[in-house]
Amino acid sequence: MATRDQDVTQGSGAEAGVLVREGTYGTQVMTVEPGGAEFIPLNERHGRPLQLFWTWTSPNMEFATIFVGVLAVAGFGMGFWSAALAMILGSAIGGITQGILSLRGPKYGVPQMVLSRLGFGYWGNALPAGLNSVTAGIGWFAVNSVSGALALSVLTHWHKVLCLLIIVVVQLFVAFFGYNLVHLFERYAFPILTVIFLIAAGVIFSKTQTGASHHTIPGAFLLAFGASFGYAVGWNPYAADYTRYFKPDTNRAAIAWWSGLGLFLSCALLEIVGAAVGTAVSPGNALAGPGGMTSLLATPLADLTLLAIALGAVSANVLNIYSGALSFTAIGIKLPLSLRRAIVALGFGTIGFFLAWSALPNAGARYENFLLIIAYWIAPWLAVYFCDMLLRPNPDEALLFDTKHANWAGPVAMLAGMGISIWLFSNQTEYIGVVPSHVGSVGDLTFEVGFVITAAVYLAWHAIAGTGREKTAAR
Repeated sequence: MATRDQDVTQGSGAEAGVLVREGTYGTQVMTVEPGGAEFIPLNERHGRPLQLFWTWTSPNMEFATIFVGVLAVAGFGMGFWSAALAMILGSAIGGITQGILSLRGPKYGVPQMVLSRLGFGYWGNALPAGLNSVTAGIGWFAVNSVSGALALSVLTHWHKVLCLLIIVVVQLFVAFFGYNLVHLFERYAFPILTVIFLIAAGVIFSKTQTGASHHTIPGAFLLAFGASFGYAVGWNPYAADYTRYFKPDTNRAAIAWWSGLGLFLSCALLEIVGAAVGTAVSPGNALAGPGGMTSLLATPLADLTLLAIALGAVSANVLNIYSGALSFTAIGIKLPLSLRRAIVALGFGTIGFFLAWSALPNAGARYENFLLIIAYWIAPWLAVYFCDMLLRPNPDEALLFDTKHANWAGPVAMLAGMGISIWLFSNQTEYIGVVPSHVGSVGDLTFEVGFVITAAVYLAWHAIAGTGREKTAAR
């Protein structure tokens, strides 16, 4: 079991008071990664920044990414070029923040949601860590499992539930073993997915009706921008999870570049492909699932694309279930099991399977809402995280594991930002806020307003209290 013992801490290269991951793992692939959200000992560190490119490219080579673009054109009635611009901007912001967030992993050797304790305090961090464990390990897991199952069903003509079960079992197998197998899986999926999707994209772009007539709904650009941002930024709470095994002296510029570029290129390209699909087929066929996209392709390429969609869903979900389990262990709940992360991953996967099963009949509308909701909470979380980086640029490692570390400005600011912005600006099928209900052209400004309000409350709290710059654990 992980320990605070001084001898173990000294041997690991960590500061006194840092919770160190137990066991030996190293570069082994078919060994189950021990522990949970603890510090990774220096003698276990390995990897290089380039692997972040395929780690953040492969999981976006799937239909869930394409469907963002489909929604913009077939759902929101946008033209091709305006939809492409909205999605490039949303993906770019998500890629930039992904690169920045990835930087602290090698230095602190802990997952992203443990680093989040700096801005929220040890126990206040249960708010974002809990939200991420649910949205990643259950929500995103269900979304991507549905897209993979639908693609496999169209390809094989098997029952959708059987296809869903196959997809889930493969995902859980990879995520259960942990970090090394996850990276290896993404590496070998990368060339297969890239080649197939680039060929399919070329064919689809040749059939794009860029000048097709369209009837844009009020506020469509901001809705599409919000959905694209929500998709890309949904990976942000995982960023350091996949850099924490790197050595502390790993090139920082390379880390930021490869993680941000992989996320941006894959999201922007596939979402623009989705926009092209929306112009080339009827809205009903486009929104129906992978079949609308593959109807534009010759049978051999269509079958390969469906296979790639299923593989891409697995690539996405091994990250979702792995990081969702890490986020749960980062809440602070004591799980004395040596395989606590792996056991939590199995639990989340089981719940996600049944949620995906229930979502099979009406996945499209639920997906739009889900993307926007992701942005609703992640933008305020980012505001707290970045403001804390501004106030506390170089905190000690021990602060991350100090149960007495309190920073209630974080959860209070985040809740204020979420509550006010959702109440005023939310624009989705389940709830329309005060402003868009009267002025539909404003679209959905929830995440933008939520970020600003949260940052203002957080900075004002610490400015008034004269706090927020503490760098050491309480003694």
